[in-house]
Amino acid sequence: INVLLVSRVKLWASAFGGEIKSISAKYSGSQLLQKKYKELEKSVRVEEIDGMKVVKNLSKKMEEMFRKKKEAIRRLVEAAEEAHLQHEENPELQYEYFNAVLINEVDEEGNNVELGGEFVLEPNEHFNNLSVNLSLSVVQVPTNMYNKDPAIVNGVYWSESLNKVFYFGSAKGFFRQYPGVKWHPDEHGVIAFDCRNRKWYIQAATSPKDVVILVDVSGSMKGLRLTIARQTVSSILDTLGDDDFFNIIAYNQEIHYVEPCLNGTLVRADRNNKAHFREHLDKLFAKGIGLLGDALTEAFTILGDFNQTGHGSVCSQAIMLVTDGATQMYDDVFAKFNWPDRKVRIFPYLIGRESAFADNMKWMACANKGYFSQISTLADVQENVMRYLHVMSRPKVIDHEHDTVWTEAYMDSTGSIIKGPSLMTTVAMPVFSTKNETVSGILLGVVGTDIPLQELMKIIPKHLLGIHGYAFAITNNGYILTHPDLRPLYQKGQKRRKPNYSSVDLSEVEWEDKDDFLRNAMVNRKTGTFSMEVKKTVDKGVRQEEEDDPYSYCISKTVDCHGKFFFRGNVSVEAGLHDLEQPDVALADEWTYCNTDEYYEHRSLSQIQAIKLYLTGRKPLIKCDRELIQEVLFDAVVTAPLEAYWTGLALNKSENSDKGVEIAYLGTRTGLSRTNLFVVQEDLSNQDFLTAEDKEGVFNADHFPLWYKRAAEQVPGTFVYSIPFGGNENKSVVLASTAIQLLDDRKSPIVASVGIQMNLNFFQRKFWTASRQCAALDGKCTISCDNEDIKCYLIDNNGFILVTEDYSQTGEFFGEVEAAVMTKLLLIGSFKRINLYDYQALCREYAGSSDSGHCLSHVMCVCVCVRESCVFLTMLVPCDTEYPAFVSERTIKETTGNIDCEGCVRSFVIQQIPSSNLFMVVVDNKCDCSSTLPVSMDPIEIMYILVKLKFQKDRKRPESCHPFHPEENAMECGGAAGLSAPLTGALLSLLATLFTR
Repeated sequence: INVLLVSRVKLWASAFGGEIKSISAKYSGSQLLQKKYKELEKSVRVEEIDGMKVVKNLSKKMEEMFRKKKEAIRRLVEAAEEAHLQHEENPELQYEYFNAVLINEVDEEGNNVELGGEFVLEPNEHFNNLSVNLSLSVVQVPTNMYNKDPAIVNGVYWSESLNKVFYFGSAKGFFRQYPGVKWHPDEHGVIAFDCRNRKWYIQAATSPKDVVILVDVSGSMKGLRLTIARQTVSSILDTLGDDDFFNIIAYNQEIHYVEPCLNGTLVRADRNNKAHFREHLDKLFAKGIGLLGDALTEAFTILGDFNQTGHGSVCSQAIMLVTDGATQMYDDVFAKFNWPDRKVRIFPYLIGRESAFADNMKWMACANKGYFSQISTLADVQENVMRYLHVMSRPKVIDHEHDTVWTEAYMDSTGSIIKGPSLMTTVAMPVFSTKNETVSGILLGVVGTDIPLQELMKIIPKHLLGIHGYAFAITNNGYILTHPDLRPLYQKGQKRRKPNYSSVDLSEVEWEDKDDFLRNAMVNRKTGTFSMEVKKTVDKGVRQEEEDDPYSYCISKTVDCHGKFFFRGNVSVEAGLHDLEQPDVALADEWTYCNTDEYYEHRSLSQIQAIKLYLTGRKPLIKCDRELIQEVLFDAVVTAPLEAYWTGLALNKSENSDKGVEIAYLGTRTGLSRTNLFVVQEDLSNQDFLTAEDKEGVFNADHFPLWYKRAAEQVPGTFVYSIPFGGNENKSVVLASTAIQLLDDRKSPIVASVGIQMNLNFFQRKFWTASRQCAALDGKCTISCDNEDIKCYLIDNNGFILVTEDYSQTGEFFGEVEAAVMTKLLLIGSFKRINLYDYQALCREYAGSSDSGHCLSHVMCVCVCVRESCVFLTMLVPCDTEYPAFVSERTIKETTGNIDCEGCVRSFVIQQIPSSNLFMVVVDNKCDCSSTLPVSMDPIEIMYILVKLKFQKDRKRPESCHPFHPEENAMECGGAAGLSAPLTGALLSLLATLFTR
């Protein structure tokens, strides 16, 4: 390697580094801010944060919030049961109510339609400007049900007392919702929503259950019957939740597990597992004869064996039988496996209009505490399947146990009053009839209310968790309730949700927890601390760092010194408020300095206005975090001089004449930020930066700004430079930011970060100017980046290009442009590759082709057509991927190397830019190394769905279980009154025998 080139590259790197740091420090005001904090060094107090104490306090606040919600729901349940007790059922009752679909609808003559009427709807800020009615609720009735059915009308009438309950799901099928909103059918004029299929309803109404579904695939089931059977099984799956376990067996003369790899066991009824089994339902075909006795024996055996393992629900058990007939009663099988205790309920579904075998199937249901249904058409499926839930709920109703259930995080699809991608959890409680005839157990419905998870996020003390710290919570099943890495939507800004977004396990996000130590400890309600090495990703996973990361149970995570230490300063209220109210100051939108939601008169207040009311008002009702407010006032005072400093720079016409520096900004550990524009708003290269559109660039409920986090990872006094991902020519900017420490030692907390936004062209011109310098006295350089013999690049510490001769390569990964050089850098240790995993990824799949493979979201899928051109469709589907990230070795400042490209030796030099995260790479241009495979960042899909299906992770079962009750009326089993006399006598004789044992 030419010694002159090495020394010249060092000169260029030094010149550019000095120039760009000088600009960054000058316009950001970093030295001034560091000086202001140093002046107060002796007056502040540095404290080590007790992570366990933070978690316990946070847990206590969450428990108090949940307790209040639970008490409110219990009061609503009592009101509902009292209203029903006072109501006399009237089959002739005529009652007009506001139907959610028909309100404000008119007929051809302009008159209000029946059950519609004029219903005032007004946008409301508290419900994200959705048009609502705060005085009245609406009632939604599923499309397949009659709006004026007497049972519906009576239920709507007595539940009118629940007008201002967030929602009530009736066992009859109607859904009362407050506040009132307009519902809109889909393009087919249908609203498929049935409250009884929602998880909150099912979990509140029934106990956890193990279920085996038997599907008859004998020859008589061909055609429409098999179609109805498939739909019946699918509807049964809809009624199973994450606390339930199941398997599906198809039978003729042989036993066929629908998923052959899962024979002899049950799997959790989560969304992924149910979707996997649904795919196999389409592969069922009918032939042969049906040996039901063998199928029943297999089902009882599975339930018995699985119950012994302790992995299932360890509560209720049931066999769902989907068939077009049974030639006998199989009492010998029931006697062997189920009598006298009858712990396994039998739910037969007779498919078709024939009733020759109805008596046998009814007898099975009645003899085993189940329920018989006949399904003749596809339209009958939904309502008939739902009936088994009432039977399963009987023991809970008779016990009168109002168990409270909490759901996982979800975004309701139909009728949600929360507009946009707002996650929530539901607290729900069952409503029972208290009339005398309820010994058989009558479930009236379920009362529920939504809790936006944003309410939980607001009570998290973000300022105490540190720059990289975050809090998270999981359900009893290990699913994420709230976590900053939960990505429920297909793409940011869209409302389309991933199908499995509500059942993302903690291990799929905290994937370094390979032995589920953290996950299982949280599920099992343990407390304590432990640490593990993690690969910390930033900037959507494409940039990353490595470090040792101590966790705190159960919902807090802090990182290294940034989260271990906190300092406390003090200033007068007058000085603090004066500087806090300046126009360049903003507070973190999603942090809670004061609770402005509790009282109506405070809801229009900004956080700064609320702080002023709290500090200066007479007996203010508003509740605020006094500790956080004290520190934000301190930061306002310390950072105030930067306003005058930036203004002075902006007014000096000789400064920034080419308008290369566009914005100066700062943020502090308390969520306070200041900004200053050096150009007019319209001239900004990136209009979104530091606005609500730039979620990564502002303080959020669950993270500090990206520029703040990246600056904190650099050596103090250095700047980190980056191009925001997703940028285009209209958003061509470079961000430069640096961290401000309180003290000089390693234990010093990071107190703030400052930075600037530069125009990319301005930044690149500075680089090219520096790379033309040389030591020649006459000014003529024998070598520079203008020479055709060399190529010059500026890359960051993760290998992304900031400057190159080919402008189109800006922002690309260096390994895809200079594969041979990147391969050599990895080989000699200047950069290292780290494999990361994404268990919430999306892959593209060919639509309409069952045997085609997946292609990842950014890879082009090619369709070859003969003669005529054609267009094919692809769709995004959830998948698991492995993808690489690259990071430079910090101790290596300069490296040279040679690459053998098919006999031609190519040389390169890489030199670190001083006081930055950047490297200058100069490569000679005399060899063709294009045959070297690119070092790609493309993700690779990981396929192991069956491993996931069979592996049962730890979970905490619901505390209550109501599998059966001795007073239960087993004769209410689906038309038992219609049994023939001999069968009725046989059943009564059997029951008498069982009861005497």
